[in-house]
Amino acid sequence: MKLYLASNNEHKRKEFREFFKDYEIVLPKDEGLDFDPEETGSTFIENALIKAEALYALVHKPCIADDSGLCVKAFGGKPGIHTARYGEEGGKKLNDREKYELLLKNMEGIEDRSAEFVCTMVLIVDEHNKYVVEKSCRGHIVEKAEGSHGFGYDPVFFNEEAMDVSANLTIEEKNTYSHRAKAAFQMNSILEKEKERICSEMSRK
Repeated sequence: MKLYLASNNEHKRKEFREFFKDYEIVLPKDEGLDFDPEETGSTFIENALIKAEALYALVHKPCIADDSGLCVKAFGGKPGIHTARYGEEGGKKLNDREKYELLLKNMEGIEDRSAEFVCTMVLIVDEHNKYVVEKSCRGHIVEKAEGSHGFGYDPVFFNEEAMDVSANLTIEEKNTYSHRAKAAFQMNSILEKEKERICSEMSRK
């Protein structure tokens, strides 16, 4: 069964293949589709919906989208939906290391370093069946980056459930403790029920 992913990022496709092993993960670019919706939402859910609905309008087949980010308590939940563009005001571009180093600099002297990663996934099966799953993993921002695995802010985020910095976790551990893995686990259950429903409807026709 094809599952269209609302992204053209190959890294994200690789990650979703690990989460949704029973499905063929298809990117819009695989089929020559022009897909670049403007994420104008003010929440993770709104942005994930924008992406899922934009792709479904093109393919009219099961689509999945996600939106995620790092929410720091001391910053009132920011960078949040702007996590991927943190520090890029004025058109400048920052790589992952520059972003987490900026975060560490901005948190100097702050005692409450509580933070959480949030992931929202939206699945659109058809016009009448849409599902939203939101999961998080709690932790805190360490004072010095460490670890060599993962990407993004993993070197500075201590996952309280895994009891280690995310960049120290193996792929198997991340697929157990990460916010995205938790959301994918629940979405897999929904997909399984949807497959049963679709098969049942087809058998009655």
